[in-house]
Amino acid sequence: MDEPVGLFDRVGQTVEERMELVVTTMRELSRQTDPLEMGRLYGKRMRKLIPIDRSVSISRRDLRQPYFRVTRCSTWKEQPNPWTERDQLPLYQGGLFAELLYGDEPRLFDDMEVDPSDPAAEYLEGHRSVMAIPMYDQGAALNMTLLMRKESAAFDPRQFPELVWMSNLFGRITHNLRLSEQLKEAFDEVDYELQVVADIQRSLLPAQMPDIPTMAVAADYQTSRRAGGDYYDFFPLADGKWGLFIADVSGHGTPAAVLMAVTHSLAHSYCGAADPPGRLLDYVNRRLTARYTSESDTFVTAFYGIYNPADRSLTYACAGHNPPRLKRCEDGSLALLDAARGLPLGIIPGEKYASATHTLVPGDQLVLYTDGITEAQNPKGQFFGLARLDLVLENCSVTASDLLKSVLEAVEEFTEGRPALDDRTVLVAKIS
Repeated sequence: MDEPVGLFDRVGQTVEERMELVVTTMRELSRQTDPLEMGRLYGKRMRKLIPIDRSVSISRRDLRQPYFRVTRCSTWKEQPNPWTERDQLPLYQGGLFAELLYGDEPRLFDDMEVDPSDPAAEYLEGHRSVMAIPMYDQGAALNMTLLMRKESAAFDPRQFPELVWMSNLFGRITHNLRLSEQLKEAFDEVDYELQVVADIQRSLLPAQMPDIPTMAVAADYQTSRRAGGDYYDFFPLADGKWGLFIADVSGHGTPAAVLMAVTHSLAHSYCGAADPPGRLLDYVNRRLTARYTSESDTFVTAFYGIYNPADRSLTYACAGHNPPRLKRCEDGSLALLDAARGLPLGIIPGEKYASATHTLVPGDQLVLYTDGITEAQNPKGQFFGLARLDLVLENCSVTASDLLKSVLEAVEEFTEGRPALDDRTVLVAKIS
């Protein structure tokens, strides 16, 4: 019985020498990220193992019998990319190549003859030995590689099964590499679009902090993804008053960013009476439930306060949002502005939002935030929480900007730099 002959077997070679040849080949292929270049290197390496005079690749992918394309030929001066330049590849109908390709089986010819009128004739001319190696995809030979020699019976049939096996393994590698390439292309396109969405969203936020008498403000906005659903804003009102608005759309990413933009538009389209602030929330809620949230599970939490610099009063209404934290530096007390609460916006049509008023005094520190701050997690899964926020508020000698910086640094230190799982927005105010 004949001994099996492997592709890497050579007369006089030791096992170590054959292993070195295998490892060298695998290392070279593993460095490739371009499927076209990988195919070129694989062909070059295989020609050293099995000398050939010509190679041709054919494909029936996305075609019906008896059509096929020639995707590669070793005699071509220019090799089109079979994945991206398919329309430039020659298309044929019928003949030997179609018979082999649609036959779905490996074939070995020792004395090939082909009719001159056959589409395969120009590729097979002068070659007597042909190995037809099917490349299977989903169980069908969608592609095939033909290796040729000019002399008859030039290929060792004992190597044929191993060559079919190795070629198909390589085919799967290049196919997966192409899929990875396509996935990256799709990801880059989506990422670009998300960046555009993020840029548009950030353009909706205040370009600079307003100059509010007796109140210094500072804000920071950080999304967990390219775009997010947090929103803050300032509204100049009659009689020198100012509206302070902060909101958080349920969910993350682009869907939340879209509803955030809708909320921004609705808030800016309100033209009714400014006082009390609950009227603005009533208006936004009516519009959201009428057109945007009735068919989905989305909603918006919001806090809207109207600050009167003349008497330092803050009249506010809350729609399911985290109540702002107030540090009264005059006596060191801490309080939540939670006297006026209501359901989040976009849930119940006709919901009415009550208002409450709190008088502030010089030195007071007010922090408005979204739950991405208090629910920020450390590596152990613990939440930052309200108590740690209160610790940051202990320092009453800082400016609004310094207070904002202290909050952000405390969250960053607590999470140990972990990426945000939710959007984080902070708006701080210092009463002067």
